[in-house]
Amino acid sequence: MRAWWRGAVIYQIYPRSFRDSNGDEVGDLAGITEKLDYVKSLGVDAIWISPFFKSPMKDFGYDVADYRAVDLIFGTNEDFDRLLEAAHARDLKIVIDLVMAHTSDQHPWFAESRSSRDNPKADWYVWADPKEDGSPPNNWISTFGGSSWQWDTRRNQYYLHHFLKEQPNLDWHNEEAAAAMLDEARFWLRKGVDGLRLDAISTLVHDAELRDNPPAPRDMAGVHVATERGSNFSMQLHIHDRDRPEIMHKFEVLKDMMDEFPGAFTLGEIGEGGAIEAAAKYTNTERGLDTGYTFELTKPAFGRDRLHEVVGHVERIIGRGWKTYAFSNHDVVRAVTRWGALPRLDGDRPALAKLLIALITSLRGSCCIYQGEELGLTEAELAFEDIVDPPGIEFWPAYKGRDGCRTPFPWAHDQEYAGFGTARPWLPVPAEHMEMSADLQETDPDSVLNCFRRFLHWRKEHPALTHGSLELLPEPEPVLGFVRASEEEQILCLFNLSNERAFVALDDGWQPLDGHGFTADVNGGRLTLPPFGAFFAGAEG
Repeated sequence: MRAWWRGAVIYQIYPRSFRDSNGDEVGDLAGITEKLDYVKSLGVDAIWISPFFKSPMKDFGYDVADYRAVDLIFGTNEDFDRLLEAAHARDLKIVIDLVMAHTSDQHPWFAESRSSRDNPKADWYVWADPKEDGSPPNNWISTFGGSSWQWDTRRNQYYLHHFLKEQPNLDWHNEEAAAAMLDEARFWLRKGVDGLRLDAISTLVHDAELRDNPPAPRDMAGVHVATERGSNFSMQLHIHDRDRPEIMHKFEVLKDMMDEFPGAFTLGEIGEGGAIEAAAKYTNTERGLDTGYTFELTKPAFGRDRLHEVVGHVERIIGRGWKTYAFSNHDVVRAVTRWGALPRLDGDRPALAKLLIALITSLRGSCCIYQGEELGLTEAELAFEDIVDPPGIEFWPAYKGRDGCRTPFPWAHDQEYAGFGTARPWLPVPAEHMEMSADLQETDPDSVLNCFRRFLHWRKEHPALTHGSLELLPEPEPVLGFVRASEEEQILCLFNLSNERAFVALDDGWQPLDGHGFTADVNGGRLTLPPFGAFFAGAEG
């Protein structure tokens, strides 16, 4: 039997920004439960919920202080139980976001570990002595910039943190620490969650010898290429602090634990360079991760040729593994804004949003849809005084942080705060989002929302689009084309990635399909795709 998550559409909910049920300025689990009928209507298969565990919120929940407790700003454990039951009653799977590589510095494990060098958990985190001059043990750089090492006066040692200094890394070379983290996962799997989205999974294991990373290649002018966040992270090759060969053994241990819960799956977030290769390596084995989620298509947008290259690269190397695609998430500029910045893709943002929805859900693999993509939401432009994201504050204006994609979900155009809640929310609601609200789009049959629903329900009728093979076609710019094929059917998929008409020679063996919501003109053997158009056809016989 085919695993449910193969070809699934997973809807990501960032709980702080989805729905505030109690007027405390922040979205919560009860708010998600309140809107489950809306989520079900979209035609998605599962919900991925970003972290809701007890946390000091230095990184908005990705710094966990207690893995078994719901943070009070999101509700209670009983609220989660009600959410899980209500989702399952609607045949919606629940995937939780688990941070296994690091904890908060407020976690009891870390408090004990830093208390002395000889306590029972002394080696549960990555500690190292300074060099003779007092400097950090090596040159590793944090994703957020600066050294990955933080000096601690209690132990007179440095501890490792790949992100904020408030997020110390567990030492997965320590089997006792690794086993304890797996028990935290079991707690939620026993409740009945259907999957684990594993945050920053390639940082799970570090080089035990703590060797320096080599510098990254320089450009033709001899200058390092800076990251979009304005940090110095990309100035070295992260071969010793991420994606270590030893990680595959840890995945085997993780898989043994997951086998205790048939039907549950693992979705690993792989964010560094070479992520496609890592995704193939991590998933192309029965004892690895089930699927890998990478960031190639969440980077600053690119045209048809680069997209063709990425999809082709995945198809060449993924083997028996499984890829999960995404255009947006809670960490990147919204897709419609990124892609719409390209000269050939500017103009009609709603039409572009519809095209991107059809495209990502037609690729071979699973896909994640970030809340608001079904409305075609644009990136919010926030004033500096409204920014709360730590890297946004640190690197402004070179990098404005992640708050622009995290603003509250606009439920109602005629309510204060767009129906998100009754109190001023933690981030402002952009005025332009009020005009894209869910209630307005509900009544418009041609809205992005109704296009999303129509396409996803049509997709479910075609097994080739959920689990069939994919063969890329050599259609020239701006058309991306491929054939999806299963035992039951073959479907030709063509996408016009431009704001102008495109023309394609169409073989007589293809017959246009309808019901998906897109229109195109077929005249003899010539297909005319409108701007941001898509075309689907089935093979005769």
